[in-house]
Amino acid sequence: MSYNVHMNDKKNIPAGVTDIILESISDGVFTVDHNWRIMSFNRAAELITGTPRHEAIGRFCWEVFRSNMCEGDCALKRTMKVGKSFVSSSTYIINNKKKQIPINVSTSLLKDEQGRVIGGVETFRDHSLVEELRRELSGNFQLGGMVSRSKVMQDLFDILEQVAQSDSTVLLEGETGTGKELLARAIHNLSLRKDHPFIGVNCGALPDSLLESELFGYRAGAFTDARTDKPGIFATGADGTILLDEIGDTSSAFQVRLLRVLEEGEYQPLGDPHRKKTNARIIAATNHDLKQLVENGAFRQDLYYRINIVTLKLPPLRERMEDLPLLIEHFIGKMNRLKGKMVSGLNDDAMALMLAHDYPGNIRELENIIEHAFVLCLDDTIGLTHLPVYLTQQRKTIFQAPTMQTAVQITEQEMIIKALEQAHYNRTAAAASLQMHKSTLLRKIKKLHITLPEQDGRSRQF
Repeated sequence: MSYNVHMNDKKNIPAGVTDIILESISDGVFTVDHNWRIMSFNRAAELITGTPRHEAIGRFCWEVFRSNMCEGDCALKRTMKVGKSFVSSSTYIINNKKKQIPINVSTSLLKDEQGRVIGGVETFRDHSLVEELRRELSGNFQLGGMVSRSKVMQDLFDILEQVAQSDSTVLLEGETGTGKELLARAIHNLSLRKDHPFIGVNCGALPDSLLESELFGYRAGAFTDARTDKPGIFATGADGTILLDEIGDTSSAFQVRLLRVLEEGEYQPLGDPHRKKTNARIIAATNHDLKQLVENGAFRQDLYYRINIVTLKLPPLRERMEDLPLLIEHFIGKMNRLKGKMVSGLNDDAMALMLAHDYPGNIRELENIIEHAFVLCLDDTIGLTHLPVYLTQQRKTIFQAPTMQTAVQITEQEMIIKALEQAHYNRTAAAASLQMHKSTLLRKIKKLHITLPEQDGRSRQF
């Protein structure tokens, strides 16, 4: 709805009809003067904000609405500044009961009968029901802080409540940044321990001595500077959940002590001759292949089988790229709430670049990219210039068409590699099949940077 008209133009609208219309519509409508004081406030505006008209008129608009836009990118302020209407900006207000209300706003200039700008007009619509339906519809795609539409993640979501209720030790496997801690928190929050502490420990960041003192605690005098007793995490989180992250980086000596905790439910603080009981649930996480570490002798087999009661594997983001738009929307919404902005999404070029990236840092990298974009983005849409430099540099590689010379070299390289493989890397036989001299083949191998085994197919030096 546009109010960039004469609000009481008698040639077009009979006297009094404008007021009747404004009082009848379900959209909130208010007007402000050049000093940002409210001049009019319709019935719907009263209902949505919970503020009576007589209390709103004459006050500054930000005193009534307390919107996240008020301190930053105010749509009405932009309209007054550039003389341009803005339609359907998403934000929220705080009503008189201190409840957050999601709204969509549209703004226009307010002019008198002579066409002079006398202020601004804003319409706003309560989107509480829409947001509620949106959350209900997306509920199947979200569990705790994780969102996903991919089948592998949906299968994981389906069994997570059973895993949480079982109280068994759980092993979480996945690359760095795939969300193992979020998954551990989700298990904790779905379990009977949800009212007790959840404590995460990065085992790979601490040497054995510090890790043991953090987990098991110590008695006064156990080591230099241990002047008083200190309870460890197994004491403070006795009935909660303890996440042992990067457990694959621990030493064999520490693994022995941890095995005792898992098998007997007991631990021994440093410097204490007596053992203590713990009821904590252990969730272990790793970005390594523990089974391979066991085979290589780098991880104790008995501990592996003790923590491997239930194993949940988180796929890397490159294997669930169908989730990328959903995750981008999730992180944009999160950053909008944190930063008080109204970023609606990515433009087509930025989205294409995001879809072309393989995310070695997984979901953590994606979140960092969105946060980086929020620092630079002053508009309502994220573009290429707002993305990290390493992504835009990658774009040049992705979208740059190969030259004819490059295309020829690639084709030639593929032909030589195929001939070598078919000849079992016998250079003489490969050269013959390519109808070139052996020395010519050697020059091309060096020029095209083709890696070969030290010996050819006849087991002698070339």
